[in-house]
Amino acid sequence: MTQSLWIATSESVSLSSLTSSITCDVCIIGGGLTGLYTAYTLAKAGVDVVLLEANTHFGHGTTGHSTGKLTAQHSLIYANLLEKLSLEEAKLYYQLNQQAIERARQLLPQESVRQVDSLLYCQTKEGYAQLLKEWNAYKVLNIKSTLTSETELPFPITKALSMSQQAQINPIEVSNFLAKEAQSMGARLYTNTRVQQLNISQNNLYTEKNMSVQYSKLILCSHYPIEAFKGLQLFKLSNSRSYMVASKISETMQGQYLSVDFPSRSIRTTTIKDEHYLVLGGANHIAGETVHTEPYYEGITNELKEHFEQQPLYRWSAQDIETPDIVPYVGRITNSLPNVLIATGYRKWGISNSFVAGDILSSLITGAQSEEGAIALYSPSRTKFGAQFMQMLKVGGFVAKEYIAGYMKHAAAPTCTHLGCKTKWNKADETWDCPCHGSRFNAKGEVLEGPAVQPLKLD
Repeated sequence: MTQSLWIATSESVSLSSLTSSITCDVCIIGGGLTGLYTAYTLAKAGVDVVLLEANTHFGHGTTGHSTGKLTAQHSLIYANLLEKLSLEEAKLYYQLNQQAIERARQLLPQESVRQVDSLLYCQTKEGYAQLLKEWNAYKVLNIKSTLTSETELPFPITKALSMSQQAQINPIEVSNFLAKEAQSMGARLYTNTRVQQLNISQNNLYTEKNMSVQYSKLILCSHYPIEAFKGLQLFKLSNSRSYMVASKISETMQGQYLSVDFPSRSIRTTTIKDEHYLVLGGANHIAGETVHTEPYYEGITNELKEHFEQQPLYRWSAQDIETPDIVPYVGRITNSLPNVLIATGYRKWGISNSFVAGDILSSLITGAQSEEGAIALYSPSRTKFGAQFMQMLKVGGFVAKEYIAGYMKHAAAPTCTHLGCKTKWNKADETWDCPCHGSRFNAKGEVLEGPAVQPLKLD
């Protein structure tokens, strides 16, 4: 079944769509974990909040297709950050994401957050060298860790780098909880309400049913910001797609795992309604780059059978966005538009970063005391021109190539409603995928992933 384990096994929250024009202090676009947590924190502070979700249920976008790992161990990130950022900035990134775990433990029901260790593991000499480099970064940043050869994995490894006091969640259950809590604080939440037009200069927007929302502040939590071109984020973000399968298993693991070798593999377990499940993921590629995605599913399915002797019950794919310096963009979209804020670019680590983002966004709007370093570290306007310029050339060049090639090779294919690139049919997921900026549409032409907001025209 091509459906997320979390979505298939949980009763997601669905509310009514917006049926009349309204006004509010803050309008949030996007009902995933970031949008819901931000709505909750703002409503709790007494802010008049409206949240609009395009899907029929909350958490059915990137959140519901994630691994649900709530951890500060974001693959081989800290050695990378020490090369790109200052020591203080790299240390702050870890501290903010570790604090996010504690914040989630305090806020969410006890049964919704399971404490586990997170482990990076390798099986090759190249991977071992990378792991040692990351371990050295942990030492520099005073991150408590252990290098070990012992794991629960049913196959041999060279070494594993363990980070304790991490956690994992069921992302749909947490989305449901936050939606209900935000409502109880006075936030107005709507599902099945897709935004199709933004009038930034007039502080209003229109939905596909021509309802307007007049706001003082706007927060874009829609994964790939539909108005990102205002700050050139459109040419600074790259999309990647990864694949997951899930099966039943006899017992859960005490840890959650991620390989540093290529191709990367993510492994975790969970319990849903007294049934134990294993989630195995990996197989990354640039979103829309290929239409033959079945081999990616086959690869991880074969490993599931070989190592865990299980058949997949569920399979699904996820789309993730990366910024040039691998730190998310959270805050005012540009200095010239202080009333428009965004949160994007989580690079597969949106669970912990959603809590970090919600606190940053809320403090910027309410004026509450906040870590100034956090605001600067995550700011979309931070000065990293060299990396951003190179990414702009890389992504912009790829878009131009795909735009031209699409019309030559796929002239009969539907045209993406974002910037006019030709889409490609993804047989495994049964979707139309755009190789330019990662927009995705179902077989009926309905939008599944932005930045497109209009459906395909299928003749």
